[in-house]
Amino acid sequence: MPKLPLEGVRILDMTLVWAGPYTTTLLSDLGAEVIRIESRQFFPPLTRGVMAHPTPAFVEAMPLFLAGLPHREVGERPWNRWPLFNSHARNKRSMTVDMLRPEGKEIFNRLVAVSDVLVENNPTETMEKLGISYESLTQIKSDFIMLRMPGFGNSGAYKNYRAVAPMNEDVAGHNTLRGYTDMDPTGVTSVYAADAASGAGGAFAILSALNYRRRTGKGQLVELAQVEHFLPYLGQAIMDFTMNQHLQTSLGNRHPYAIQGCYQCSGEDRWVCITIYNETDWDAFCGILENPEWTREEKFADPLSRLRHHDEIDQHIADWTSRIDHNQVMRRLQEAGVAAGQVLDERDAYNDPHLRDRGIFEEVYQEDTGTHEYPGAPFKLSETPASIRRGPVRLGEDNEYVYKTLLQYSDEEYAKLEESGHIGMDYAEGVP
Repeated sequence: MPKLPLEGVRILDMTLVWAGPYTTTLLSDLGAEVIRIESRQFFPPLTRGVMAHPTPAFVEAMPLFLAGLPHREVGERPWNRWPLFNSHARNKRSMTVDMLRPEGKEIFNRLVAVSDVLVENNPTETMEKLGISYESLTQIKSDFIMLRMPGFGNSGAYKNYRAVAPMNEDVAGHNTLRGYTDMDPTGVTSVYAADAASGAGGAFAILSALNYRRRTGKGQLVELAQVEHFLPYLGQAIMDFTMNQHLQTSLGNRHPYAIQGCYQCSGEDRWVCITIYNETDWDAFCGILENPEWTREEKFADPLSRLRHHDEIDQHIADWTSRIDHNQVMRRLQEAGVAAGQVLDERDAYNDPHLRDRGIFEEVYQEDTGTHEYPGAPFKLSETPASIRRGPVRLGEDNEYVYKTLLQYSDEEYAKLEESGHIGMDYAEGVP
């Protein structure tokens, strides 16, 4: 088996929720040894679940928050069963330590000395309270790399503000561009696009810093403010205001200058999305429909006129798609060169023959969840293929490896740290 690109790189992970964990997931896919630094004394919000010890009554009352728990059951260790965390917890290790105590800080410093990178996405003041700064890390290891990725950056008025993706997207202006034209922002659902984007951006930033260190022998501090990282994803709307003082609003399923929509197909709750981008697409689309009379009407003769009569075209398209299976609509249009995609739910995605042929799902075992299929690495490398080498990491699963192998603690020292509450695989009594 060829060596993976980041084999030999050790990354310390102090991340929360999605953006930070996804960053380290991508790096672990590439072979880095990622060690999550976790505490038994504190339950991080929306990371290993909503709370450490949810009751069955809570699960029943809040099914959406706990969707994906195997059999919708709390289990013996619910923090190891949380689906959002587990989908990003592959190929990683976990150790526990209480960073709020002096001996915990000493353990952390010893770990920094044998590592290469620290990734964190906490509010700025969190790391300051822990006494962790890039300067302090480089005093331990001069070529160390640190990625800080708070919601709003490590300077400015918002630096200590708490946020998850919907808040970051609100500040960036994303949620005024979503939804339907007759909706206000209260009807817009959360998509967490900023988290996924920041995860990919954070991984790229670390790869860049590692490449720089390889060439120069120097580490560096990398800062990724998640709002700033997401703004370019909205480039058209941002620049429209910058250049024209025009505020774009939601288009629903429409496109600024193409015929586009989501159309119901035959079957129960089956839909397809279609984009007719230009004249070539229009001619191809009309050919698929065998050029019915309505397509030859004068008001549909050119792109601008078609946009003016988009509602009427939608009615004609919906009349056609309503009689056909959504997969067939997609296939027929795609074969003619017209962009179209069937709207799948998760059941459809797991059973989609194309995704199956691509091998995107991998069967993975974890002691507290059992064996299930997980989405694997989002890229394919011909010479160093990435895969799920290890299932979702459990809290404190690698304490012995970290303390005894990496840090060379004796059995006696390890036992004392267990007794004092640093080491374990369960949250401490009283942690909600």
